[in-house]
Amino acid sequence: MTETQQEFKKGPMIAVMLIGAFFALLNETLLATALPKIMNDFGITENKVQWLTTAFLLTNGVMIPISAFLIERFSTRKIFLTAISIFTLGTLVASISHTFPLLLTARVIQAVGSGVMLPLMMTVVLTIFPVDKRGGAMGFAGLVIAFAPAIGPTLSGWLLEYFSWRSLFYVVLPIAILNLVFAYFAVKNVTKLTYPKIDVLSILLSSFGFGGLLFGFSSAGEDGWTDKTVLTTILGGAVIIALFIWRQLKLKTPMLEFKVFKFSRFTIALIVTMVVIMSMIGAETMLPLYMQNTRGFSPLESGLMLLPGAIVMGIMSPIVGSLFDKIGAKKLAVTGLTIVGITTFMFTNLSMDTSFVFLSVIYAIRMFGLSMAMMPVMTSGLNQLPQEWNAHGSAMANTMQQVSGSIGTAILMTVMTTAAKNYEPNMQGLQGLTQAEAQQQVMNQASLSGYNQAFILASVLSFGGMLLSFFLEKKGRKEKTDQQVTTSTTQTVNEG
Repeated sequence: MTETQQEFKKGPMIAVMLIGAFFALLNETLLATALPKIMNDFGITENKVQWLTTAFLLTNGVMIPISAFLIERFSTRKIFLTAISIFTLGTLVASISHTFPLLLTARVIQAVGSGVMLPLMMTVVLTIFPVDKRGGAMGFAGLVIAFAPAIGPTLSGWLLEYFSWRSLFYVVLPIAILNLVFAYFAVKNVTKLTYPKIDVLSILLSSFGFGGLLFGFSSAGEDGWTDKTVLTTILGGAVIIALFIWRQLKLKTPMLEFKVFKFSRFTIALIVTMVVIMSMIGAETMLPLYMQNTRGFSPLESGLMLLPGAIVMGIMSPIVGSLFDKIGAKKLAVTGLTIVGITTFMFTNLSMDTSFVFLSVIYAIRMFGLSMAMMPVMTSGLNQLPQEWNAHGSAMANTMQQVSGSIGTAILMTVMTTAAKNYEPNMQGLQGLTQAEAQQQVMNQASLSGYNQAFILASVLSFGGMLLSFFLEKKGRKEKTDQQVTTSTTQTVNEG
């Protein structure tokens, strides 16, 4: 009996990989509220300290496309133990960093490890679970993807009330070490190795292409679309990615298989997921900015506002995964994205009097809707791929999620800042105020106009995703039939 057939080995292995991926993703947002304190400690500018987040996301984004190659070249056990060891090392270095360059280096080391863990976990789920059981397992993966980044600001806000920013790494470090120890005993070799040759040019093109695109879109939200660096990195990244795709289509054994897009359900599912991610990340970025910059709430309070939504999504993800196994993705996605669209539209009328309770409750309902859409849709798409392309499908899905998150944030931030700059104040409402009071009110009104316009766009994206989800497969078509279609298509692709 092989390891993939031993039911009792699945639980501990998936649990260990989920914990590893959880803390890897947690670190994406963990430092968000700590950046001002780090600025003061090291005496650096806001632009410079932002690199602690940007460098992590860039390195993460560069590693994910490479993960498909690594999964086919090295054993499951070797990759995960190496990835969690690198992540633990980065966390240790970060906890003892007394200079900014060392802390930045530590963040890059962390991201090298974390960038591989999520695609590997998804590939393992697709490998060891049959098609009709994947929904529940992928539901737990959805819990990690949604809950970890959302809880980061809340956790860091609470810790920073009482401790230094280094406490953020002190909390993660012992758990990472324990996870490494448990992984040594629990993680088994389950993925099939094809030992592809190392194509250095593909690795370079992937790194510079996706890195440039992610950096460009990340910078666009702050620096604007006309900034020379933004334009150069986006256009340069797009050209390099085009060369990367062309090379992958020419190689006999590509580093990242772009022929996965010949599977229509996978392509539609990926587009819907990207729209969902753009909407989700946009709201998670906008609401804390609105609360802190316009309303004067503390970072901890804005984190607490997001917490009920994160908890709702954490609870619902496994439940929705089980429902997916029974009724499929289409009904869940249409219902979920309708809820997301309606609740997002309810954020288009933010004011200086919008209550904390309203924000928290509507955001929680919104996350309930997102939990019905995100992982069921992606699992539906991945289910259509043949077993040998699981690693490529997982890597492609995670890469596109990173890219769409950056694009969505950049576009929504641009809409927000443009609307705020072009806002024309109502002068009648300013009569009787002092110059300082009038100026502050105009600034607040301009900011509110910006946030509301951004949420209008997010609403359009959400309803667009809902319409696209009508094209997903119905549950009525048996998975066995899908597998036969998959096999036939694979043969056609391989012959082509």
